[in-house]
Amino acid sequence: MDKIESEKLEPSAALATYGKSFNWAKKFLGKKMGADAATLYRFCRVLDDMADGDIVNGPQRLFNIRDGLLKDYSTNDPLLDEFEFFIKSKKLPKLVIISLIDGLLGDQENVLIKNEFELLRYCYRVAGTVGILMCNVLNCDESNATDYAIDLGIAMQLTNIARDILEDAKMGRRYLPESWVGDISPKEIVQISQKPQNEKVQNICLGSERLLELAEKYYISGLMGCSYLPIRAHIAISIAAVVYRQIGIKIINKKYQWFEGREFTSINEKIRCTIYGSTLLYKRLFKPANHKKSLHDELRGLPYVKKYI
Repeated sequence: MDKIESEKLEPSAALATYGKSFNWAKKFLGKKMGADAATLYRFCRVLDDMADGDIVNGPQRLFNIRDGLLKDYSTNDPLLDEFEFFIKSKKLPKLVIISLIDGLLGDQENVLIKNEFELLRYCYRVAGTVGILMCNVLNCDESNATDYAIDLGIAMQLTNIARDILEDAKMGRRYLPESWVGDISPKEIVQISQKPQNEKVQNICLGSERLLELAEKYYISGLMGCSYLPIRAHIAISIAAVVYRQIGIKIINKKYQWFEGREFTSINEKIRCTIYGSTLLYKRLFKPANHKKSLHDELRGLPYVKKYI
């Protein structure tokens, strides 16, 4: 299905089409919460497709939506008009949505991440923000949950980057930091993907390994924080995280061979991850007392990131 259709899809259809890991976990949320989560997913999905140019006048519409959020919805756009009530009723923080839009707008041009600082701030903007918004949608009123929601979003985005190294390069994007892999262009990444023995190919493999090692730190924290969610949401988000984490495990098991294309989780793997994710409910007995501050060292100054003294 063409991405341009995402704006026309109902929330549940958008989730089933584009967010298979989350759609798998959605059934554990219950009807109302599941519908709200799907609605948020569709909103974020359409914003993403606008940024990628898969929707007519998408980038310009993103600027208009951003402007409308800053000016109390005074800027008209069909998407913002449609979701205004949802944003207000769920008390979704506008600064967080704006940060998400800023991250997506940054993807319009060639992307060349310089260092881990830029990488983590990018992951916050396009995925950590979604974690924050999801807390509101899942009726989580625990203020401590936000830190861990950011971490889970970052972990998933790092996995996403490791999965899509070649696809992103074909779109002129290199999210692997220059400080890790050198000043290699997306075009060169595409070219060397045909020569697996090339030394630069192995260097990208090492970059993929570092991505997933970093992701694991954020998964550990994010999964701990699921204990702050309502019980059904705890089950669902744990399962979604474990299913997504499995993509990284498959990349590891294949020796980080990014040039062979994307990895996906099979139905059997999803079932195994569901069983394992369900066992994580015991963590409700041991809510984390303190968030690991160092995980947010690179995120200072961004919306809803705590200011540690």
